[in-house]
Amino acid sequence: MFITQSGRQGLLFMAMALVINTVAATDAEADAQQTLPARLPLNELRVFAEAFDRVSSAYVEEIDDRTLLENAIKGMLSQLDPHSAYLDRESFSELQEDTTGNYGGVGLEVSMEDGFVRIIAPMDGTPAERAGVQPGDMIIQLNDQPIKGMSLGEAIEAMRGEPGSTVRLTLIRDGKAQPFEISLTREVIAVASVRQRLLEAGYGYIRIAQFQSHTGTEVEDAVSQLKTEGELLGLVLDLRNNPGGILQSAVAVSNVFMDDGLIVYTAGRLPNADLRFSATSPDAIAGIPIVVLVNEGTASASEIVAGALQDHHRAIIMGTRTFGKGSVQTILPLNNEKAIKLTTALYYTPNGRSIQAEGIVPDIWIDPSTITPAKPNQFSIKEKDLPGHLPNGEHPESTSADVNDSVLATKDYQLHEALVLLKGINILATRTQSPQG
Repeated sequence: MFITQSGRQGLLFMAMALVINTVAATDAEADAQQTLPARLPLNELRVFAEAFDRVSSAYVEEIDDRTLLENAIKGMLSQLDPHSAYLDRESFSELQEDTTGNYGGVGLEVSMEDGFVRIIAPMDGTPAERAGVQPGDMIIQLNDQPIKGMSLGEAIEAMRGEPGSTVRLTLIRDGKAQPFEISLTREVIAVASVRQRLLEAGYGYIRIAQFQSHTGTEVEDAVSQLKTEGELLGLVLDLRNNPGGILQSAVAVSNVFMDDGLIVYTAGRLPNADLRFSATSPDAIAGIPIVVLVNEGTASASEIVAGALQDHHRAIIMGTRTFGKGSVQTILPLNNEKAIKLTTALYYTPNGRSIQAEGIVPDIWIDPSTITPAKPNQFSIKEKDLPGHLPNGEHPESTSADVNDSVLATKDYQLHEALVLLKGINILATRTQSPQG
């Protein structure tokens, strides 16, 4: 049967109207048969049908109608916000890999901004982190292909690949006049979610690189391990360059350090988008002082933890302003094993602050800095250097200096300052408990 061009447009328009009317009817049934206002912009649908037909028939190369429709969906979602996207079967599989932390790639958490790919954070121990890639860097080209025109999913797919293969990234960085190129060798990315160690006796350190499905349990185990190494006087929770991950894991981590109270709530247009999460178990370290380290690479789930501990005055937030990704994405299945990832709600801290595009402002602002220790004055003289000085009588003289503090300051200034703050809190608490007469 022969169908004219105008007839084809009419069939397409009627098919679209039928689909949307069916969705509206289904929505109405699910909403207790309430009368819905008119939702179909019929004139705009006619324009879409005409544009679709013109592209299908006049584009220089023949394109399958299914491909055109799929591209239309991609374009519709790409114009909403940087985190809404169309997921084909392969993209959905990659999303699952992200939450478990095993895939072949270079170890970058990214978003789309102004047509380019902005790096939220390099992941710990990955090729990108070792190569010195920094939060805020903008990728403008992958190998010899410009990023402009790619979707975020296509860019991510191009960076992933067989372990041992290489990919070239052309980057723009604030402070550098010209773009520069780095070559990364892909690896199997098995991100260690949680690491812990003692900075020194009594002061623990927990690093969360990413919020995966078992991160909450891993943080509990890390706390237990630190406790076995002696009395815990203070804890540094390092969320720098943590790109986030699973909401429930952020709630679980916050719950480790809180006795009770609201952790986070979400608000959106759908009834099931309004959720509240509260602490349900005792504080695992019983009120011991906490400093949370954050920076511009601290995003999403890690901002939830920082915001909850800040609002409840459970921790001091130190570092620089966080990334500001305060939106909730929901996976909505479609037919044929495809789906859309759609922003459906916003996060709010317990005090009602929106994280979106604002981030968490630290209580104490500490920029990352390179510290060069001053050389000691070899000509300085103290009492103990004078000939015939009187001995102390109570404490033996010591000629050894503790160099651990200065080493940490030169290696990681922000972490050093966090440790100094914890020590100060404990010194003040001890003096308050034992006043001198």
